[in-house]
Amino acid sequence: MDWDDLRIFLAVARHESLSAAGRQLRVDPATVGRRIARLEEALGARLFAKGPQGYLLSEEGERLIACAERTEAAVQGASEALVGPEGLTGQIRIGAPDGSANYLLPQVLARLCDENPRLEVQIVALPRVFNLSRREADMAISVSAPTAGRLSVQKITDYHLHMAASRDYLAAHPPIATRADLRHHRVIGYIPDMIFDKELDYLAEIGVDWAQLASNSVSVQINWVRAGAGVAVIHDFALPSDPSLVKLLTEEISLTRSFYLIRHLDDRRSDRMNRIAEALASGLRHEVARLEALT
Repeated sequence: MDWDDLRIFLAVARHESLSAAGRQLRVDPATVGRRIARLEEALGARLFAKGPQGYLLSEEGERLIACAERTEAAVQGASEALVGPEGLTGQIRIGAPDGSANYLLPQVLARLCDENPRLEVQIVALPRVFNLSRREADMAISVSAPTAGRLSVQKITDYHLHMAASRDYLAAHPPIATRADLRHHRVIGYIPDMIFDKELDYLAEIGVDWAQLASNSVSVQINWVRAGAGVAVIHDFALPSDPSLVKLLTEEISLTRSFYLIRHLDDRRSDRMNRIAEALASGLRHEVARLEALT
């Protein structure tokens, strides 16, 4: 068994598809299939079961993947040792919910690339939990700490949220002096059955029954507020992006949440990944504090 075979095995396991694995590796899918068959023959075990959802790991494949990921980490570590500690290089893909992806990560990662010109950064902004075991991302920002899986979890920082509206909306509608006044206003929020993390169920926490305007995207919600469509719970760090937005009911409604950095457990052996993780966490802490101080 050699590393190249394991590399192909990992790609198929993560993408559950020969064609998707081939695109990642820049190898013809038929070649990927032949290499998997060769590996299965060498091991005397079937590693995948082909089904309607694609190539799913068999019991034997599940046992092999931990070993393959340790080998992957060792190969990456050896490569880093040869490059040296001068600067961060290569590609890093970071998954994040779209609030942090739109209002924090762009400036944090731009600074990181300024300091490391050979580093290539990708942000995957999706309103759902990332599956790191399939390498949808190398590391991810989360609003809650996962309790299952072979993962490393690090709390980054707390952040705050308040009700907010645009000045134009407030000028054209009845005043909002108490929480009860919200009954007379259009509320913007998440689509209830698409809330992928209980920490995002803001309206339930503040006692609002429903949102007349709803989206699974933070950016859409904030754009509605900017357009004067209603009121919403908004991250304090997003408010400075538009001076027309005003915090409401700050004495009655104030929510605190946390960001966590989620990584593959084996990546803790990688100096490169540790350095990126530290730079990312430090940058996010600084940027949240800077933007919240402006509100």
